[in-house]
Amino acid sequence: MDRISSILQGFVPISLDEMSRVRLMNRIDTKYVTTVSYLVRLLEMAGVEYRVQEIGGLRDMSYYTCYFDTPDCDMFTQHQRGRKVRQKIRLRVYENSDTAFLEIKDKDNHGRTDKKRIPAVGIGEDIMPYSDFIRSHSHYIPKSLVPQVRNRFRRITLVNSLLTERLTIDTGLCFHNVSTGCERSLEGLVIIELKRDGNTRSPAGEMLHGLHIHPAGFSKYCVGMALTDRQLRQNRLKPRLRMIRRLLYPEQSYLRNNT
Repeated sequence: MDRISSILQGFVPISLDEMSRVRLMNRIDTKYVTTVSYLVRLLEMAGVEYRVQEIGGLRDMSYYTCYFDTPDCDMFTQHQRGRKVRQKIRLRVYENSDTAFLEIKDKDNHGRTDKKRIPAVGIGEDIMPYSDFIRSHSHYIPKSLVPQVRNRFRRITLVNSLLTERLTIDTGLCFHNVSTGCERSLEGLVIIELKRDGNTRSPAGEMLHGLHIHPAGFSKYCVGMALTDRQLRQNRLKPRLRMIRRLLYPEQSYLRNNT
């Protein structure tokens, strides 16, 4: 990661205030999954076209998230069944800027994401202070929601020069399941999400294509739940879990394919 820090120092910074002009609350999201070595190559290419978010001198930020779901994991189940219209409810803490939000993310059947959020009341995991907000924007009953899985990761945020797209790059991902107590780390994996308003040109998309990194759906909530609770049905997620193993442990994949 020292190499990544060094490359980021060559980017022109963009402040949090300037970032407010690139909200993209209603947007098209495209995710990519890769490894740190490919991230280094991407960052080496992106310095001319992109600026990096900087807060308090930091360009690689710490995030904490707690995902809520029903006791029978209805939101996870809807995703696992392949339902296109679905929702996630989470507490997101931006640790380096001392801010937190309760967020509701809706995905429609055209692949667009709409996110609504309100400032969090501290960083506790009591959902009830947000009851009115949840009733206004979700069909879930607030008292039926419980913490299911927590995650931590570090995020780099790039913005193109035209302020029409944002690229988030997540590393150091780890999970803790509230119910099972199981913990899993995906150190070495990189989740890239390209967020843009409509079908504008994406220099990052072109760079990723040139590196043979192709779109691949990845839900932190669903992957975290599948990795930390083996009792959950996860047939639809198995290709994604195999991809993770192949990226993180290529030598094991080679041995399986050649024995």
